[in-house]
Amino acid sequence: MNRRRKAAVFFLMIGMCFSILAGCGGDSTVKVKIGEVTRSVFYAPEYVALTQGFFKDEGLEVELQTIPGGDKTMTALLSGAIDVALVGSETSIYVYQQGADDPVINFAQLTQRDGTFLFARKADGTFNWDQVKGSTFLGQRKGGMPQMAGAFTLLQKGIDPAKDITLIQNIDFANIAGAYASGTGDYVQLFEPQASIFEREGRGTVVASFGVESGYLPYTVFMSKDSYISKNGDTVQKFTNAIQRAQLWVKGHSPEEIATAIMPYFEKTEKDIVVSVVKRYKDQDTYATNPTVDDKEWNNLLDVMDNAGELKARVPSEKIVNNTFAEKAQKDIKDDTAK
Repeated sequence: MNRRRKAAVFFLMIGMCFSILAGCGGDSTVKVKIGEVTRSVFYAPEYVALTQGFFKDEGLEVELQTIPGGDKTMTALLSGAIDVALVGSETSIYVYQQGADDPVINFAQLTQRDGTFLFARKADGTFNWDQVKGSTFLGQRKGGMPQMAGAFTLLQKGIDPAKDITLIQNIDFANIAGAYASGTGDYVQLFEPQASIFEREGRGTVVASFGVESGYLPYTVFMSKDSYISKNGDTVQKFTNAIQRAQLWVKGHSPEEIATAIMPYFEKTEKDIVVSVVKRYKDQDTYATNPTVDDKEWNNLLDVMDNAGELKARVPSEKIVNNTFAEKAQKDIKDDTAK
């Protein structure tokens, strides 16, 4: 072998060694695809986990996409288009009721109350729920948690949605605010920040909170297929750790600080509106301070769904809730690590 060929072989071997070493000591980041059912200040701790680097600290590269509608989000999860869904926990019950071979498991709770408010076009004096009787009520989509929590609350207040009001619920979620703005309805069930925006525009007033009235629920939860969790337990634990850190961060910071942290996800919304929304949600204890789904919350969820006629049978939490990751995160992640 001549000198030139020997040199070529030598440099080739050196290159191969560097490639092997790079592969052994390279980037070990794990990619996780999240599908959220909507983009909302309601999910502030999720965005805090992203902007404050909590996922990154756990070695996760998170890709977030918004998939409007619980049914579409669940379809994306079941098909493998996403790894984790952030959606109402009722969707996991619907999948379970259909006899799925690979059930969807709730592993980290994000919000613990309904996020909608009763918005009145005209509000004179102190609000009384009896004022809703005889009105035209623009509600949420049938079968979704906002609608079920709304109906549950109305019945608790002595209002039969089928008899005491003219209920409109055939308008898509994305078009409800527009329908109300165009003159439809005396009352409307609204999420933030639309409620605060409408107040600023003089279109009416928030008179009650469905979140407060319907009680604590595992309202929005991170969930994955059972098969994904079984194969990727370490990743799920790291994901839950990041969420716990974000929840503690939100708990320990002011609405102004939280708004600043999540503004990259709400560039088209004025910051003072975001601050107002965060404050309203914090004041009513909407954001969960830990990722565990407890039995009391779960049973309240079942009551709400049963009241709406959407429950074939009560589903024990142990069938589709796995608190192992949340409990470990609570044990390992302390308040001072999130600041």
